[in-house]
Amino acid sequence: MSVFVDGIAALLDPTVAVCFVIGLLVGTLVGLFPGVTGSMAVALASGFTLTLEPVQGLAVLLTIYVGANYGDRIPSILVNTPGTPAAIATTFDGYPMARQGKAGLALVSSAMVTTGGILLSMVLFVVAARPVAQLALEFGPAEMFALVVFGLAVMVSVSGDSVVKGLIAGVAGLVLATVGRDPISGDARFVFGLNDLNSGLPFIAVIIGLFGVAELFDQLLTHRPHAVKPLSSLGRWWPTRGEYRQMARPFGVGSVVGMVVGVVPAAGGDIAGLIGWDRAKRLSREPERFGKGSLEGLSAADTASSATLGGSLTTTMALGIPGDAVMAVMIGSMIIWGIQPGPSLFTRNPELMVSIAGIMVLAALVSLAISLVRTRGIVRLLDLPNHYLWSGILLCCIVGTYATTNNTYTVWVMLASGVVGVVMKRCGFPPGPVVLGLLLGPLAESNLRRALLIDGPSSLVAQPIAAGLLVLALLAVVGPLVGRARTARRRAEVR
Repeated sequence: MSVFVDGIAALLDPTVAVCFVIGLLVGTLVGLFPGVTGSMAVALASGFTLTLEPVQGLAVLLTIYVGANYGDRIPSILVNTPGTPAAIATTFDGYPMARQGKAGLALVSSAMVTTGGILLSMVLFVVAARPVAQLALEFGPAEMFALVVFGLAVMVSVSGDSVVKGLIAGVAGLVLATVGRDPISGDARFVFGLNDLNSGLPFIAVIIGLFGVAELFDQLLTHRPHAVKPLSSLGRWWPTRGEYRQMARPFGVGSVVGMVVGVVPAAGGDIAGLIGWDRAKRLSREPERFGKGSLEGLSAADTASSATLGGSLTTTMALGIPGDAVMAVMIGSMIIWGIQPGPSLFTRNPELMVSIAGIMVLAALVSLAISLVRTRGIVRLLDLPNHYLWSGILLCCIVGTYATTNNTYTVWVMLASGVVGVVMKRCGFPPGPVVLGLLLGPLAESNLRRALLIDGPSSLVAQPIAAGLLVLALLAVVGPLVGRARTARRRAEVR
């Protein structure tokens, strides 16, 4: 009981409340502007939160995470452009509803099911995170190495259209993680005489570069004015009793899909939203209306994408494996605060888990209240010229990165990472596996070497859990390749 009281008491600090409000406003605005993703915003904000206390920093980053899940629905519904990838499926029925004069109904319904999805997923976090962590406490070096490999393999398999390119990106991240001091012997490796490299590449700078600066540079190179303008007439706002009943079944379907997908490492709201929309369509009595302005389709997609948040937190906090791209960025900040996500977190900082759950629940409820206040003023922000947004983002990138070390070296690393990120994006290489490899590389290397020193190579296959995770990792990489090969063969046979 004292743990619960301490966790809640930490949220009553006035500075936490200020951080909470700032994060929620930033998150909502981030979602509102297409192209500014949640992972990009959290990466930018992380540079400014490193001097804060952990609860204060988490209040900023987690509320950005939640707020983006509300703000991104607005452009999806009004201008047919997803604010973040998690809102891709929202456009399928949200924009057609807006074209039918039901934009207000779509916005309110989306906010309601999004809140429901987040709250249900937090029940999963509260119930499942500690048992999963206790199970993981029994892991030895072989199991921890296999767990890291599994997480990286899953992210490789779901990042981008090419598994091979995702694999190359993951290996590149692992290679970058070897720069600096050896985690066991302490010897310098690949530093080339540069003292700045002794502590390894500054991963906050790399994260901001790959997720923030790269996206910014890419938008500058490919910008096209939106052909679709926000709708001026939003219509009625509140669902009728019959529409509430109509939303019930897809809400249930989306909740289950979102929580299951959220637990899978590296699978985010975009995947869950598409699966939830498809599942609800298959179970609907009126599947022909999906994609043409169906309230059921909108409800299923938004519930599924938002219900991943609790599952993602569970995987991240209990196992130390990022549940999605945002969590990958957040792990970097937590490590700098001296907090290592993983099984031991629940024994060393149990009150922090209570604070995290409280922040997420409060953020969802406050975001719902903001969304239910008619959003006509927020909608007008969609007309803001992009060059104002771009200059502000670049300034935040530079200042936030410099603040992490007070060294211009990190700014150059960030800018170089941004250029590399643009090239990767143009060539189809996803940034997620690179970041995950960079963050988890030292953990994988140290546990692999311990396992080899203790029991030799046989330990990786002699331990059932380690062997099982390595098999799952292999299937995660090979499975998509086999599936695509079969699809290509079938298409060739049809021709």
